[in-house]
Amino acid sequence: MSAPRAGGPVEIGIVDYGMGNRRSVEKALAHVGARPIVSSDARVLAGAAGLVLPGVGAFPKAMENLAALGLGELLRERVAAGTPVLGVCLGMQLAFDSSDELGGAAGLGILAGAVRALRPGGLKLPHIGWNEVSFSQPAAPLLAELPSPCAFYHVHSYAAHPADQADVLGTAEYGERFATAVRRGSFYGVQFHPEKSSAAGLRMLENFARLCAGEADEPAGEAALRATAR
Repeated sequence: MSAPRAGGPVEIGIVDYGMGNRRSVEKALAHVGARPIVSSDARVLAGAAGLVLPGVGAFPKAMENLAALGLGELLRERVAAGTPVLGVCLGMQLAFDSSDELGGAAGLGILAGAVRALRPGGLKLPHIGWNEVSFSQPAAPLLAELPSPCAFYHVHSYAAHPADQADVLGTAEYGERFATAVRRGSFYGVQFHPEKSSAAGLRMLENFARLCAGEADEPAGEAALRATAR
């Protein structure tokens, strides 16, 4: 999909904490010209140009696994250092302060806000399938060359509620309108699965690879505005 980079493929670490769609993310990143490295070793992941935090499953167990492997602290450190990090589905939710799933648990605290059960308004849960995402910050580097609205594939029963609306990149609706793409500093999160979202999803992953390679330019004033993480 993309031409090989002069310095070789950019290395992107996929955080393996036992609860992710690691293989599909790995294949999609390789397809867009990156070199994915799947690992649960914090030392290996710390050397990557960017990180992807995938996730399928329950929030409390995911946080327990990350803590046991020392990966929660690694993720906070990488974001604080300005390393691009992409949370996918549960991986996005884990970046928030907390979730009320299965009695509740504290999250990574990269973004202010909470994860709560989706209010489907009579629709079936989980929310499974394609849904249109409307971008509120279309100039964000992760969204380059993507139309708004743009359909992506969702599978979830919980949704994040950012405390700061400035962190919201895109929203979708399923019974209620919810944040499905977010950003704080160098952390990006998407509730949907770009690796399962055909050409649009691959475009987004290519944009992320360009961010990791330092090839994506921030809009005027955006870098200064976003340099201050939480």
